[in-house]
Amino acid sequence: MPDAPSASAQQQAQADASKPSDKSQSGGLSGSSLLFPNIATQSGSLTPGQKFELFALNSISLSAFIGSAASAGINQALDSPDGYGQGGEGYGKRFGAAMARNASSQFFGTFLLASALREDPRFFVRDDLNFGGSIKYSIQRVFITRSDSGNDVVNWSGLIAPLMSEGLANVYYPDNYRTVGNTFSRYGYDLAWIAGANLLRQYWPKINKKLKLAPQSSSGSAKP
Repeated sequence: MPDAPSASAQQQAQADASKPSDKSQSGGLSGSSLLFPNIATQSGSLTPGQKFELFALNSISLSAFIGSAASAGINQALDSPDGYGQGGEGYGKRFGAAMARNASSQFFGTFLLASALREDPRFFVRDDLNFGGSIKYSIQRVFITRSDSGNDVVNWSGLIAPLMSEGLANVYYPDNYRTVGNTFSRYGYDLAWIAGANLLRQYWPKINKKLKLAPQSSSGSAKP
């Protein structure tokens, strides 16, 4: 007769059974997204080198170009900063400033701080939420992220990086746009923009599947 399972083996089996299913929390994407490279497609932690690669991909992603173009258009209509003027030259300056802010924020948050604090800068899609739950989750992930060990922690890298980026932006923004009030105002818009982008990331695998833009994985392995 085979030996009876040990107590430790039984405890491990019970612990595994109590864990949430990866399938119910999968992103559904089988590979990196050109629009949102920071959507997690696997649950393993990233090395500092992989975080640097992710920073580079985020900086030149389609979402970075689209977001910067939209931001430049809105600021062009508002003539903000007014020192950039109007016309094609003014729009080009606003677009370049938006791309630079995004790239510096990605460098600080996705690579530098995430590596130092051992935080995971990716967004983990959950497909077990309704629309209201997705909104709540998208906002929550602005303030909470996953550590390299897989635990939920305060998203210090995601919260500090945009502020550092806006501080750096004061080097190339017009003088009248470098005030403390303007800096924190831009920081507030950055956090709101991230929350909105998170909601798009949350639904992107479903949109991607609907539009048949890329192959889908049969079952996911990423957990928030």
